[in-house]
Amino acid sequence: MKRVMMVATGAAVLFVGAGWVAADDQGASKCADQAKSTCCASESCAVVLKCPVSGAPISREASVDYKGAKVYFCCSGCIPKFKESSAKYQAKAHEQLVLSGQFKQVACPLTGGKLNEATKTKVGGVEVCFCCKNCQSKVAKAEPDLQYQMVLVKGFDKAFAITKQEKESK
Repeated sequence: MKRVMMVATGAAVLFVGAGWVAADDQGASKCADQAKSTCCASESCAVVLKCPVSGAPISREASVDYKGAKVYFCCSGCIPKFKESSAKYQAKAHEQLVLSGQFKQVACPLTGGKLNEATKTKVGGVEVCFCCKNCQSKVAKAEPDLQYQMVLVKGFDKAFAITKQEKESK
């Protein structure tokens, strides 16, 4: 009886493992297909960029120039909404600019001071550093919406700069 249970358990593990491998292969090909079509701004699908208006995956066909870079949208219908109320969507637009590699952090978003790697934390999907543990603590204690405001709205212009490759391509 034990032998039958062990064989059945082994077969189940192999079956499930094969399913995971197949699912993983499908995910990889799906990612590759999306990289060629609509989900990513670059050819890499390491980060799926999202429309700042709808939250849906972006299309490379729908974009606007913003702060010397490009913000991507899921469809052309979101562009007028963004242009009408860009302040409403700026935190998500700034997040996309950083995640897409078009902007990089150069200073503390609260003080503009030198970055301290030991203070690295995530705000939304962006890894952010601060100048000191005090600044990190202020953001960590805040609710997520306020964290976005502190780092990706109020602190964006002093803490993030367009990357060199974006400047050169303009």
